[in-house]
Amino acid sequence: MLLNGDCPESLKKEEQAAKPPRENGLDEAEPGDETTGQEVIVIQDTGFSVKILAPGIEPFSLQVSPQEMVQEIHQVLMDREDTCHRTCFSLHLDGNMLDHFSELRSVEGLQEGSVLRVVEEPYTVREARIHVRHVRDLLKSLDPSDAFNGVDCNSLSFLSVFTDGDLGDSGKRKKGLEMDPIDCTPPEYILPGSRERPLCPLQPQNRDWKPLQCLKVLTMSGWNPPPGNRKMHGDLMYLFVITAEDRQVSITASTRGFYLNQSTAYHFNPKPASPRFLSHSLVELLNQISPTFKKNFAVLQKKRVQRHPFERIATPFQVYSWTAPQAEHAMDCVRAEDAYTSRLGYEEHIPGQTRDWNEELQTTRELPRKNLPERLLRERAIFKVHSDFTAAATRGAMAVIDGNVMAINPSEETKMQMFIWNNIFFSLGFDVRDHYKDFGGDVAAYVAPTNDLNGVRTYNAVDVEGLYTLGTVVVDYRGYRVTAQSIIPGILERDQEQSVIYGSIDFGKTVVSHPRYLELLERTSRPLKILRHRVLNDREEEVELCSSVECKGIIGNDGRHYILDLLRTFPPDLNFLPVPGEELPEECTRAGFPRPHRHKLCCLRQELVDAFVEHRYLLFMKLAALQLMQQKASKLENPTSLENGCPPSSESKPEDPPDPEAEREEEGSSTSGLAKVKELAETIAADDSTDPRSREVIRNACKAVGSISSTAFDIRFNPDIFSPGVRFPESCQDEVRDQKQLLKDAAAFLLSCQIPGLVKDCTEHAVLPMDGATLAEVMRQRGINMRYLGKVLDLVLRSPARDQLDHIYKIGIGELITRSAKHIFKTYLQGVELSGLSAAISHFLNCFLSSYPNPVAHLPADELVSKKRNKRRKNRPPGAADNTAWAVMTPQELWKNICQEAKNYFDFSLECESVDQAVETYGLQKITLLREISLKTGIQILLKEYSFDSRHKPAFTEEDVLNIFPVVKHVNPKASDAFHFFQSGQAKVQQGFLKEGCELINEALNLFNNVYGAMHVEICACLRLLARLHYIMGDYTEALSNQQKAVLMSERVMGIEHPNTIQEYMHLALYCFASSQLSTALSLLYRARYLMLLVFGEDHPEMALLDNNIGLVLHGVMEYDLSLRFLENALAVSTKYHGPKALKVALSHHLVARVYESKAEFRSALQHEKEGYTIYKTQLGEDHEKTKESSEYLKCLTQQAVALQRTMNEIYRNGSSAHIPPLKFTAPSMASVLEQLNVINGILFIPLSQKDLENLKAEVARRHQLQEASKSRDRAEEPMATEPEPAGDPEDVGSQPQAAKDPSSPSLQG
Repeated sequence: MLLNGDCPESLKKEEQAAKPPRENGLDEAEPGDETTGQEVIVIQDTGFSVKILAPGIEPFSLQVSPQEMVQEIHQVLMDREDTCHRTCFSLHLDGNMLDHFSELRSVEGLQEGSVLRVVEEPYTVREARIHVRHVRDLLKSLDPSDAFNGVDCNSLSFLSVFTDGDLGDSGKRKKGLEMDPIDCTPPEYILPGSRERPLCPLQPQNRDWKPLQCLKVLTMSGWNPPPGNRKMHGDLMYLFVITAEDRQVSITASTRGFYLNQSTAYHFNPKPASPRFLSHSLVELLNQISPTFKKNFAVLQKKRVQRHPFERIATPFQVYSWTAPQAEHAMDCVRAEDAYTSRLGYEEHIPGQTRDWNEELQTTRELPRKNLPERLLRERAIFKVHSDFTAAATRGAMAVIDGNVMAINPSEETKMQMFIWNNIFFSLGFDVRDHYKDFGGDVAAYVAPTNDLNGVRTYNAVDVEGLYTLGTVVVDYRGYRVTAQSIIPGILERDQEQSVIYGSIDFGKTVVSHPRYLELLERTSRPLKILRHRVLNDREEEVELCSSVECKGIIGNDGRHYILDLLRTFPPDLNFLPVPGEELPEECTRAGFPRPHRHKLCCLRQELVDAFVEHRYLLFMKLAALQLMQQKASKLENPTSLENGCPPSSESKPEDPPDPEAEREEEGSSTSGLAKVKELAETIAADDSTDPRSREVIRNACKAVGSISSTAFDIRFNPDIFSPGVRFPESCQDEVRDQKQLLKDAAAFLLSCQIPGLVKDCTEHAVLPMDGATLAEVMRQRGINMRYLGKVLDLVLRSPARDQLDHIYKIGIGELITRSAKHIFKTYLQGVELSGLSAAISHFLNCFLSSYPNPVAHLPADELVSKKRNKRRKNRPPGAADNTAWAVMTPQELWKNICQEAKNYFDFSLECESVDQAVETYGLQKITLLREISLKTGIQILLKEYSFDSRHKPAFTEEDVLNIFPVVKHVNPKASDAFHFFQSGQAKVQQGFLKEGCELINEALNLFNNVYGAMHVEICACLRLLARLHYIMGDYTEALSNQQKAVLMSERVMGIEHPNTIQEYMHLALYCFASSQLSTALSLLYRARYLMLLVFGEDHPEMALLDNNIGLVLHGVMEYDLSLRFLENALAVSTKYHGPKALKVALSHHLVARVYESKAEFRSALQHEKEGYTIYKTQLGEDHEKTKESSEYLKCLTQQAVALQRTMNEIYRNGSSAHIPPLKFTAPSMASVLEQLNVINGILFIPLSQKDLENLKAEVARRHQLQEASKSRDRAEEPMATEPEPAGDPEDVGSQPQAAKDPSSPSLQG
């Protein structure tokens, strides 16, 4: 699940964007191959090993590296099986204690073979608490409840259930090939054509989860804290334990360690009890008094250490699960303590305890960044603070809505209240004091925070020194939107009017400016394409700005220049902003625009602005090229006329605004255009000084494309155009008119280029969204906002290739329905008080998904009767409304509202009055709708089978709703250097230099780990690519181990059924098969198929690939009938999505034919192979090797068929005495199956001669140069460039077809 609407970035875009120069605008060398080589060496000093002596166990040696801190050795020892029970110790070298925070290289005398002694230290209250917490963590280490409850960055992973942990080295223990019979039959619901979609297999029960019980209870004793006289005896705190043998004991934690005391539940006696055993570790004490504890704890630790580290490392941001099994609630001292202390904010108010978030966020930005090690340190610090801040802000926002935080203005009504908790400022998404009255009131106040967050993300990515933004997190929880921000020092003491020295606090009536702000913002204006402009204030004075008016500048008490309210960083979207007296271009009016929207804050996305400018640049180059060519030609023919100054004939042409139709045709020819562009760039460079005419040409081209400069291409937008209440001086009227035209062109560009481009990519299966989130991501990468979803679906419906877009249409309709339902659910929830929450949510789900005609809501007064009704209080916490209006909702009414919402918001007419009609009409699945709505709203439901279609009882009861989680949007800081390495690695791989590419990507992996820690979506992409490279280079074990990590990481960071995870499972299955782990490969493929059925259904182009994989593996283990079911389904799906004449379909026919051959059913085999042959012949011609191969195979099949017929005739003639030659039926060899698997997965090992390789490299280099040329514009003078959108995953997650996809192999399409 993508937590932060940050869409993983499409690679294509980033490969095109030439590497952005260093962020800080210092002209320093790119991290090119030479410089980085040395810089990197600095980081990776060679490691050495030291010997560790710990009390009570054999000495052991440990590999360390010089830049580790002493503290990291502590962590390793606390994790090791034999030393994990120690927390309070120090390390000594030659009798000297090492400092926790010093780096190993700075420790004198530490070298290969040094001996470090572990010395037990006396406890303090803090250390004792840490120790108890650590013991609790060890006891709970296999317990998944934290992951199900979404706490402490735990999340789920199920890979080990399907591999039985037999990947990698342990796989070798199995004897030879696994040819002992494997049970290949999948459960009924996985077979092609099955209608049932069970939910329970989504989270199979892991054997290790039934944890071994070591203790019944471990909690803080009621006798805490120790009285004064006991404190002076060294008592720190008391624990109460019930052992597995039901013995109740009371334990004292003292400065020297732990011992039993004689207290009982009602009687305090701190004297030691027998056995008088003092232990420095609680575990050793419990080992003494409970044999069960001793036995089970040892087994538990063994299991804990065997788990893959990626199953237990915390993720950087919390991932929530939308289903969970029923869990019994067990006593847990640490959880209880957390809930009542730090988590609710008592402790957070004690000085010294709280973190000054703003100071941390800004200080990390100020760290130096001159060379690679400095940048890594800086980026790591920024990332760490951001993930901590996001976690704290999420906790605080939930506390605010749950009513656990006191407002700072408690006398005002609920909507107006603001909160401060843990140094974070919280406000609710309502229109306070009619601030947004002209923009759409509460609706505008609801979208402003996400727009603002996008602004913060963008300015952070540009990363200008001296300009600061606030830490910002937007949390949607229980129907409310909460914005959490770090606090500018001193802002609470001053009035806003006094603080703002740049911008406007009333949307443009009073406007002020400030030279330092103009200077700082000027540096962002180029990458963000923002125009520096003048506006009038209420005193009719001209004020100069370099941002939208409501962007405010405040200098904090710390002297830093902050900008906030960045909600209009990008220009307005005119398609949704009707302005009286303004006409939109014809493409827009034809599509029914402008449409009034609910608010006036609709902006274009940054990706759209970038794509539009890119498009205009190509156009500019073409116009200029055309004219220069003509000039050159006329110079040669007729030099005199030029001297006489008679203008070349085409001069007048570029004056007309570019014609959009022409633009569209040019889109197609852009590749050939690139060659001209390259030529032209050189021409201009050469001609510029000499020929005033070429300057004229440039001027005309600039004017034609709307550039703000007349000497170079430079398009920028004025974000204040069409802003209500903003006025421009008379002198700027021309500029304003041009800017208005530019905005209209951009709005038209979205409709005439981007949406058709998206549909074209979907038709060609260049992108393969599988669920709502991946569809949204694909739209956003092209700069298409979700409010255009209706338009995208209209275009899909009108497309000539409507059938090949069936999956897109289904996903789109599902997304439309669930988004409309989410809008309704939001307001529905605001009217529910906490005690009625589960009843209200289950009632909503019944109305939304259940076929039961009249579900009745259970009002919360069922269980208890209160004596007197309390009087209504004026300022309840936000989440404590007191009405039961929600209980009267009916399915008919809800679906009517959904259709209305779809019409109003997305301008799309749904043809359905109930869920059953929707499912019937659009071919949707209820389980998929349930998943989508749960992910969007944060609902967690019980893992069980729901009878959606029963007409006798509702599908959901209130017991089925387990929890409601927050949906969190935040900034995702990037690892820029790692990313450049990753890109150069990919480029190398595409050029066919696998070894070099592999090295660069390994380097990128190191740098990613350095910045993000071990878990991150980008690391996942890195591992996947590495695995694929190792596989191509024939190193299967390495491929397996990397891909296993990629699967685990995808499950943990993106979600167990995210489309990306499904693809990772498929890759892993292929590598398992290649390593002869057949049964594992099958169970992985079955898992992937189950997940795909749940997330989308059977009718998806990716399902064809998956079924081909399954069919081939089954063919390999001689399960022919089963294999045919999958292969024939794949054939049907391929035919539907690629058309009956596609090469993929020919391949599919061939695979089916091979299975029929193995079954000796030659007639069917011949029939399929003939189909394939015909396709090859028509598509590739007679002489292509594929066509020849196919015709050979046909001959071979015919011979076998004839031989079989002969034998049959012989039998008929001679009866039983016939002499029958033995028939040769061949079981397929593993090698041939693997070869076919590689083909369908788009991995071809091409046997190339040296000469071929040279040619290939030259060709690639030539193409590369052409690409570079188109991108090389104005990079030279550009001090900073940003990446297209600071976002997710270096590989376009889950949306490219396997074959031509990972740009990782010199592969051809199968």
